[in-house]
Amino acid sequence: MRVKAVFPGHYIQGCGVIGELPDLIDKLGNRALLLASKSVISGIISGYPDVFSLRNISVDKFNGECCHKELDRINGKIRDLGIDVMIGMGGGKVIDTAKICADNTGIPVIVIPTIASTDAPCSGCAVVYRENGVFEEVLYQKSNPTVVMVDLDIIAASPHRFIVSGMGDALATWFEARSCYRTMSMNECGGHSTGAGMNIARLCYDTLLEYGLMAKIANENSLVSPALEYIVEANILLSGIGFESCGIACAHAVHNGLTILQESHDYYHGEKVAFGVLTGLHLTGSSKEEIDEVYSFCESIGLPTTLADIGLDYRDRMQLQKVAIETCKPGSSIYNEASQINPDTVLNAILMADAMGRQRRKKA
Repeated sequence: MRVKAVFPGHYIQGCGVIGELPDLIDKLGNRALLLASKSVISGIISGYPDVFSLRNISVDKFNGECCHKELDRINGKIRDLGIDVMIGMGGGKVIDTAKICADNTGIPVIVIPTIASTDAPCSGCAVVYRENGVFEEVLYQKSNPTVVMVDLDIIAASPHRFIVSGMGDALATWFEARSCYRTMSMNECGGHSTGAGMNIARLCYDTLLEYGLMAKIANENSLVSPALEYIVEANILLSGIGFESCGIACAHAVHNGLTILQESHDYYHGEKVAFGVLTGLHLTGSSKEEIDEVYSFCESIGLPTTLADIGLDYRDRMQLQKVAIETCKPGSSIYNEASQINPDTVLNAILMADAMGRQRRKKA
């Protein structure tokens, strides 16, 4: 059996680590292009003039979607400006755009997440959407990011919904890793799970259960606490290594299916993935004890447990059938589950996940 695992070149996490950026750029190249959203440019970058006003850093505004049009635009800018270091600063779509463009042009990439909302920062793959926000494809880079820099002061100041969403994304790591191990499915880097990857995935889950609620409270109060540090590491590093080195399954397939419905576009990646985790538990016949544990965790931190929580109506079977069909399209990670997979079984699992969430809420 051929096993394989991948990791970022450097992972740096702590308060004030953003100040190390100029030295990192000097070590990697001569001229950097920093891609960030308008809100990050005005709300964060402007607060660090000593870091971002250097002449060898060009700042460019991200246009909102990791799509081929935006990728082509950034690729052209890299060539026109003679850029030899790429920086992606912000959320998952900005980061994925920076990773793809750096890979396309053969330059190193520094990833600076400003929110702990996904496990995209450490991974060597990226999700491309259509211009209307519908999932299109996953692209694999030749290597993982050169540097991932996580400044806890910036993360702590972000709205708490982001870190909760990140916990939803991280919640999938262990369950999808376990599914891929059971079915001997290939992971995201072209091999089978390593023991290290499986243990990292399990540590990710255990960390969420122990520190998730306390981290949310810290983030709500803009505080850097040990719990916040553990959860930021779980959301970004442990989940990033875990999903890529072990594989994905139902949770991310359901997420991709949900993106075809416009109503779901106001909800974050990790929020939809969390509902996909619940769907997967019902699809695969998990124990009542495990299902209760996961629902209780989601309820405690505010992750979706019903379709209404992600903008959908459980009574609209025609729309949900479309989600199930998209989830089961050829090549989907749903087939990494050890269950009978077809649109009907997936639809039933989606509806069961919602029904149990609604029933629990009535009893609360």
